[in-house]
Amino acid sequence: MKRSFALGLAGAAVLASTAVAGMTAQAAPGLQFGPCPEDVSKPYPQLQCAELQVPLDYRDPGGERLTLLVSKQPARKPEARRGSLLINPGGPGGPGVGFAGALAPKLPAAVLDSYDLIGFDTRNTAHSTPITCVDPATYWKTPLPDPDSPQTREQNWQRAQQYADGCQQRAGKYLPHLTTPNNARDMDRVREALGEEKISYLGYSYGTYLGAVYGQLFPERVDRMLLDSVVNPDTSEIWYRNNLNQDIAAQERLGMYFDWIARHDQVFHLGTERAQVQAAWDGVQAELRKAPRGNLGPAEFIDITFNALYGESTWQELAEGLADFRLRNDDRKLVGQVEPKDEVAENGNAIYNAVECVDAPWPTRRAEWERDSERLAADYPLAAWYNSWTVAPCRFWHAPAQEPLKITGEGLPPVLLVNSEHDVATPYRGAEEMHRSLPSSVLVTERDAGKHGVWAVAGNAEIDRIGTDYLVNGVLPPEDVAVPGHPEPDPAAPSQAAPKTLDLR
Repeated sequence: MKRSFALGLAGAAVLASTAVAGMTAQAAPGLQFGPCPEDVSKPYPQLQCAELQVPLDYRDPGGERLTLLVSKQPARKPEARRGSLLINPGGPGGPGVGFAGALAPKLPAAVLDSYDLIGFDTRNTAHSTPITCVDPATYWKTPLPDPDSPQTREQNWQRAQQYADGCQQRAGKYLPHLTTPNNARDMDRVREALGEEKISYLGYSYGTYLGAVYGQLFPERVDRMLLDSVVNPDTSEIWYRNNLNQDIAAQERLGMYFDWIARHDQVFHLGTERAQVQAAWDGVQAELRKAPRGNLGPAEFIDITFNALYGESTWQELAEGLADFRLRNDDRKLVGQVEPKDEVAENGNAIYNAVECVDAPWPTRRAEWERDSERLAADYPLAAWYNSWTVAPCRFWHAPAQEPLKITGEGLPPVLLVNSEHDVATPYRGAEEMHRSLPSSVLVTERDAGKHGVWAVAGNAEIDRIGTDYLVNGVLPPEDVAVPGHPEPDPAAPSQAAPKTLDLR
């Protein structure tokens, strides 16, 4: 689950038309794979692409259609091939085709030998009949209003209303159908079009909830399923309380990040204790509240910090920027970390809100939102208001909310769950709840770590071995297991730093 004022994903494809040169869209069954769109084929030439038409409304299967983009990387050893592995990067709103291309080089050789890797952009995402809700050049113009200030509260509520209204105006016919159950039904159309009786599945973040919903709707069509960085599926948590729970996890992880900076005081010179680093961070935020530095204001500083907590790949960059600003009044490194809110980010943000707003009921009273945010901000101030404004359009959404599907795991084969102990986006308690909801599951915990996305992307050799043995050989640990965390980056020895990983955001 991506928490940001505008969603982005490492390795994501650029938002583009769904048209693919030389390819005719086909309804299931049958996919005609050929060239991918240029923004996919250039970075990932190994991929083949096809278009698949699915019903806009599954209650009217013969009615209007949506076009989905599906990608394929064939198994390297046809004689060892055991099936198709569908991959979803989360979000909701993460472009699955681009992610599958970026993930493939990191997958173990045995998995690449055994599976056709299947990426897919979920409905209305990236190349799959994409939508946007606002003009990013104006709506996301930085610096954005301070998420924490009472003086900007009315402005932020107005922005939330404006966003919801924009979604209705630009994409209203799609909104009632942008749900996780419909994404799961689309997955089953992909399965059918591939000619597979069963599929295997690798889902990260929101993709874990999508996988669980698919397994609930189509348990007999699941072969193997690896769910990494696991959403809490409790119907009372989807999605409002899951967002609130992130605020607590983010504050705890921020303290660990400050501890890491303090342990490397010989590099950053911001203090040898957490409190000293916290004071430096607070000082930068106070200066930005007095006067933004270009497109860097308090909202953007929170955004940069929150995103860094998903993994360690930007820890050093953020710490250097913090030190330059605080010790030398040099804001260039921090300003350079502000992500542009372009059409790709806006599409992701639109899908993030659209799916979550319709998947489950949301509070409609302003007082309830503000009460919960104020209560959390007292002890967990980093993201309490920031997170609220990200999903505040759900209070005004122009499509009816559904009741979330209860996950029971009935009929599912063995499932592997993976979660780091201090994950910010999908706090560990959610993995425990998913484990209870899926009686056939085994839970692998990465101890003393907080990366969002572990198997094949965090550099943890033991967890990679467990996941590979499961996907390739069907072997799971006999019971739940806890594994030591992957190494932290060492800014004092860059030549010995941990391998660069793929951060899920």
